[in-house]
Amino acid sequence: MKRIIISGIIIFAIIFGVLIFVNDEKSGEENTTKIGLILNGSKDDRGYSQAHYEGIKALEKKMDVKVYCKENVPLDKSCEKSINELVEKKKCNIIFCNSYGYGEYEKKIADKNPDVYFYHATGADVGDNFASYFGRMYQIRYLSGIVAGLQTKNNSIGYVAAMPIDEVVRGINAFTLGVQSVNPSAVVHVEWTNNWTDGKAAKIAVDKLADDHNIDVMTHHVDILDALDEAEKKGIYTIGYNMDNSDRYPNTYLTSCVWNWKGFYEEQINACIEGKFKGEHYWLGSETGVMELSKFTGNVRPGIAEEVEKAQNKIEEGSTDVFYGPIYDNKGKLRVAEGESMSDDELLNSFDWFVKGVDTKNE
Repeated sequence: MKRIIISGIIIFAIIFGVLIFVNDEKSGEENTTKIGLILNGSKDDRGYSQAHYEGIKALEKKMDVKVYCKENVPLDKSCEKSINELVEKKKCNIIFCNSYGYGEYEKKIADKNPDVYFYHATGADVGDNFASYFGRMYQIRYLSGIVAGLQTKNNSIGYVAAMPIDEVVRGINAFTLGVQSVNPSAVVHVEWTNNWTDGKAAKIAVDKLADDHNIDVMTHHVDILDALDEAEKKGIYTIGYNMDNSDRYPNTYLTSCVWNWKGFYEEQINACIEGKFKGEHYWLGSETGVMELSKFTGNVRPGIAEEVEKAQNKIEEGSTDVFYGPIYDNKGKLRVAEGESMSDDELLNSFDWFVKGVDTKNE
């Protein structure tokens, strides 16, 4: 009888202990901030999506947060299902969507979920629980243009671009202004893929640029590496985007315009946790460290680093910026007068022309 009583006590203790453990675990989960991340590419694409993923995923080791990620989410109405799953099934407290095409659908869901915070990368819309964010990558594009302008020997530079939206046009123009600042004779030739992640289209674009214009330096604004793969095969110098991929292209890589999202994500997640969320449009300059040029490789010609540093210092100290006049378009029209500059609204929402030095068929 005594043995039965002791056995019963032991079993009760075990069950009680398990219940306490489960409850403690459940309590811990409830206290954890859940982050939802919607990506238009894959989290290991060595490009735009991976830059976002690594920036936010790194915070799991530093903060009490759990990241739920959905990859390769279409840029159309079907993305609503993915966003809703993060809100309703995963009970995410904060949602980040990394591409422009998600904006209207994300905002619609945000309006129905006032207790959840939403962030839209590359957009400009705001609300009580809705913010948008991006970096002034055009500043880094300008610096990379200086690299290209001084690296080229035949003054023919290629640019593989996704589509002629404001963001992409802004980047092309900033890059070209950088080129022109050190090499007015150089021309930037643009080929469009009309897609962010179409590898075949990117390779075709490089082939056309090489065949039609004999380019010896190129850059890209797509979210994949196929253009760089093709350029490496052809011996064309390259300037990357999103992440530093110099290890993959030892013969042609010069530098890259890279994103460093960790600091911004940490700041915004803390703001949400502390009840200090602001429904604002965050457009971050290069001084924040969100974007930068990666370390130059040994393929960069001597003296280029010094010229880039001079220009970078001027931008970061605020004495100048990229789109200060006089600026002429590629048809000879004065677009920005001397002593004037383009407004943020113009840069974000109405950039539908190309600067002197740009050659593109889509005008």
